[in-house]
Amino acid sequence: MTKLLLIESPGKIKKLSQILGNGWLVKASMGHIRELALDGEDALGFDLEGSQVRCRYEPKAGRGRKVLSELRQAIKETTDVYIATDPDREGETIGWHLAQELRLKQPKRVTYTEITKAAVMSAIANPKTLNQNLIAAGRARDCLDKLVGYKGSKHLVWALNNGAKSMGRVQSATLHLLCQREKEIIAFVPEDYWSVWVEYKEGFKAFYRANPNQTKQENSSEIDDAAAKNDTKPESDRVKTQEEADRLVAIAKANPHQVINIENKTVNQSPPAAFITSTLQQAAGAKLRKSPEQTMKIAQSLYEAGYITYMRTDSVVLSDQFCAAVRQYLQENDPENVPAFTTKHRSKQSAQEAHEAIRPTDVNRLPEQLQTQIGADEANLYELIWNRSVASQCRPAQIAKTRIITQSADIFWEARGQVLVFAGYTKYWNNISEDVQLPNVVQGQAVVLKKADSEKKQTQPPPRFTEPKLVQLMERKGIGRPSTYSPTIKTLKERGYVQLSKSKVQPTQLGMELDAFLETVLPDLITSEFTAQMEKQLDTIAEGKQNWEQWLTTWNREYFEPALKKAIQAVKANPNKSNSTVSKKPNLETVDILCPKCSKQMVKVPTKSAKVKAGHFLSCDKRQDGCGAVMFMNERSRKYELPYSERSTNTEPSENLTEFFCPVCNSLLEKYNYSDKKTGESKTMLRCSNAKNRQGSCKEVAFWWTSQQHWWSKVHGELGKGASATSTAKKSYQKPFKSQRKTKKY
Repeated sequence: MTKLLLIESPGKIKKLSQILGNGWLVKASMGHIRELALDGEDALGFDLEGSQVRCRYEPKAGRGRKVLSELRQAIKETTDVYIATDPDREGETIGWHLAQELRLKQPKRVTYTEITKAAVMSAIANPKTLNQNLIAAGRARDCLDKLVGYKGSKHLVWALNNGAKSMGRVQSATLHLLCQREKEIIAFVPEDYWSVWVEYKEGFKAFYRANPNQTKQENSSEIDDAAAKNDTKPESDRVKTQEEADRLVAIAKANPHQVINIENKTVNQSPPAAFITSTLQQAAGAKLRKSPEQTMKIAQSLYEAGYITYMRTDSVVLSDQFCAAVRQYLQENDPENVPAFTTKHRSKQSAQEAHEAIRPTDVNRLPEQLQTQIGADEANLYELIWNRSVASQCRPAQIAKTRIITQSADIFWEARGQVLVFAGYTKYWNNISEDVQLPNVVQGQAVVLKKADSEKKQTQPPPRFTEPKLVQLMERKGIGRPSTYSPTIKTLKERGYVQLSKSKVQPTQLGMELDAFLETVLPDLITSEFTAQMEKQLDTIAEGKQNWEQWLTTWNREYFEPALKKAIQAVKANPNKSNSTVSKKPNLETVDILCPKCSKQMVKVPTKSAKVKAGHFLSCDKRQDGCGAVMFMNERSRKYELPYSERSTNTEPSENLTEFFCPVCNSLLEKYNYSDKKTGESKTMLRCSNAKNRQGSCKEVAFWWTSQQHWWSKVHGELGKGASATSTAKKSYQKPFKSQRKTKKY
């Protein structure tokens, strides 16, 4: 009989099928196959009862049921089921969802960090059980993020009425960092200063130093995560006035110069560690000009093809086997670079040491060998990963540094030079500045002035972050984890809270307004320290040291619920403060549309949010005692609609409602007019009138009028005839409704 291997991504099926051979069936879950239901209080899909969390899961909208149906059929044809979802917390949780939905009693859990025959077959030969601690941490994260996102968005963010749609635990903390930097830039007042220097006929340039005994801080042996060279131009100690700069230049021109001190030393610079998720994104951004999202997509394809190890990791550890393979490669191809001992790098305390860093699966698969086998983007990223991995196992680089101090009258000048005397790891990963060769001079030697001058400069505001640098900041602050860096930045852009300005991430006006509001009503929640502490608690749960349900219910009861209640009361007590964006615009246009909630006249509010394509939305103006409801333009129907979660479930009559019931949820069907994209012809269909369900369980409910004079659906067949909404339609579709929509508690 056949064995079944369940994975997440369909991109791995071909490679794994080749490895496993006959007798195996490989099927993909297509990522998450189920999610928390959109029901209960604030559509959370779970209830907090005492110290317990009652979750209700349902198949993921759209494809969840179809995938599960295919997997159930596959199980009938197999003897053993192996769950091989990704080797991280999220993958473990997906594996648990699969086991629950497919009713697998004793599934074999296998994990591997590279898709090679040796790794996969070793994992198959040594199956484990699902890690309940990782599952608990994954479920805790899902519930925590939905609790913060749904409740905060509905009760606070929507009160702004400025187009902001959501907040989130990681999302809002990241936005806050960007807004803090933007405030620093806005508040920055540039100051003039002068750099003063001299140039000698002996062939070197020196800069003014107020105190020659105070040496500048040497570059740290820690390599910048972006691995970019330091191209900062040297300059003197800052001189604050033109008069002082002119005085120093005059002294330099009027007096002889002499070398008073020479310092020579050779320093070792250690190799950087192999890539983790954040450093890979930084390096790809600096060297390949790729966004974190682009980098992860390319890395995913390399992983699925079996070229690199798993790309979501925060561990810099490399396996002993790979280190030995690199050492062998160096002995054969670059013997001078073989270190005396195998180089070991230490991960940060919270890293998952069971994982490896990102590395090639085979060090002997050289980058040039793949140039004609894979796409250019994949080849370039593979080359970065290969070079960095090999560099991490090389000898340190040796740099000869020279410092010359000269003096004219009572003024001192400093020149610095450095020469790479042994390349070491930099043959593969060069992150050292270009050589600056100083001439051979001796202490007490007179040097001849060629030129003395000053250059006026201006202090610069702190720079905005590039996407890779933002990832570096998120990692350093402890916000999120490897799997969340790229999606968080993507969400901020999609919500219109940030935009790219000359490749830098800049908060939009909408983002600044939202951050200022959250800083007023929920100041703790958006700080990086607070978010990082929650991440540590999730790590504690993953280590089996804390019960996830008890932690979440306690956190909600002692912090979030009281904080949210206080924030809501503050908004209600001072609605104009939360609606400051609207109130700043006194000439808002009144429209002839009544609020569907309180029947007051609405106003048109302009917005720059990229998500609001119409460029405006309607608001029930609170300044005119309105209820604050908002409506957005539906691009297809060109009509204004409430947000999905606030739309009527048809308790009120509508001219578009029909006499027929939805075959899935039993809401009335409604007529929907649309334009055929191919012909431009106006057409009408029947769909579920429950807007919330149309995005989920009723997504495939669609009936068209046929030449046989009846409504027909390719999924649900012919719609019952007759004038009574309680007759054929309701009876004939009641049974499929029960079998299709299953919501389980765990």
